[in-house]
Amino acid sequence: MSALWFWMTAQPPKPSCHSVITGEWKPSAKDIAAGRLPGYGVTINIINGGFECGKGGPNDHVENRINYYERYCDMLGVSYGPNLDCYNQVPFNQGLLLESI
Repeated sequence: MSALWFWMTAQPPKPSCHSVITGEWKPSAKDIAAGRLPGYGVTINIINGGFECGKGGPNDHVENRINYYERYCDMLGVSYGPNLDCYNQVPFNQGLLLESI
């Protein structure tokens, strides 16, 4: 049940994974400047961005997430969409302390 809550619920400044993958989320100017563009890569950033995003690539954890995503997209016969990784995205939580001071 907690996984479903996490997938569906926005945790500011992060959007929900659901809103990203359905196309409901639209990046702000700050998101675009941080390299956070619509696509599966933003869901990786939401889930584990502080550890896996913004450090260049490749990264085995990110590659595994992408491979599983592509496998399920293939089984469902749907497009992968753009922006599959988060290698050049600033994590959502980066800089929050500085912004709050």
